Amino acid sequence: MIRVLANDGIAANGKSQLEAAGFEVVTDHIPQDELMTKLNDFDVICVRSATKVRQDLIDASPNLKVICRGGVGIDNIDHAYAKTKGIPTYNTPAASSASVAELVFAHFFGLSRDVQRSNSELRQEGSEFKKLKKAYAGGQQLRGRTLGILGFGRIGVEAARIAIGLGMNVLPVDLVKESEAIEIDLMGRKVMVEVPVVSMDKMLAEADYITIHVPGGNLIGEEELAKMKKGVILANTSRGGVINEDALLAALESGQVRGAALDVFIGEPTPRRDLLENPKVSVTPHIGAATGEAQYNIGTELADQIIAHFGK
Repeated sequence: MIRVLANDGIAANGKSQLEAAGFEVVTDHIPQDELMTKLNDFDVICVRSATKVRQDLIDASPNLKVICRGGVGIDNIDHAYAKTKGIPTYNTPAASSASVAELVFAHFFGLSRDVQRSNSELRQEGSEFKKLKKAYAGGQQLRGRTLGILGFGRIGVEAARIAIGLGMNVLPVDLVKESEAIEIDLMGRKVMVEVPVVSMDKMLAEADYITIHVPGGNLIGEEELAKMKKGVILANTSRGGVINEDALLAALESGQVRGAALDVFIGEPTPRRDLLENPKVSVTPHIGAATGEAQYNIGTELADQIIAHFGK
């Protein structure tokens, strides 16, 4: 029997689907330092962000036949090295796109109306209702503003779909695409909207909001932040370090950046305190794909890929 280790968990539907196809699925978490001696008991490992599958672990597991990542990025897997050993790496790029894009806009709405700050301050003993009402009277709405999208893959397209529905202008940046036809559902009526890709400089100069959906790299630093419109609001739900954290804090302090939404950090699982405690930063603990719908889709996609690989 083919044994699957879902070391960071798998949705019940995915587990049931694999078991119905004749696989044994183990969901008991094995600590990273114990995998070196225990992973070789399995044919497949499924991970999310927590478990790392590096070269030394691959070398210690000659029985390993498939590596799966429940999510988009595969930077916690030495996938190129695995390929040289004849071990394919599968991920689930489409499963969580809508959930991640919706989290971006949850942050955008909150930052635009200072929800994260007023919510906390109003609850404090001795808070002055009228004073806070006046302090947070300078909100802004998203309709009519411009969204910049850095990385126009599946999640970027979902972000564009939401933005267009809100009445925003969209300026995507991508290294591969020149445009994308996006289907918008307007009260049950399907409408196709062609969205052209623009240059990085144009996006930085014109966007009121910017969301980042790239696999990694230090792409937004002091120079890029200086090119942005004053008062821009940023969101990073891709990878920690895509925005230089020191430069971001300086831009928040100067007012160049009005607010930042961060779901990912360089120091996970212990992000730097000055980011977490900055009142202009809205934070979540890497939960972009943490919806029931996304996890169901991830479970189905992983199961389909594993079953297809083994010809079941």
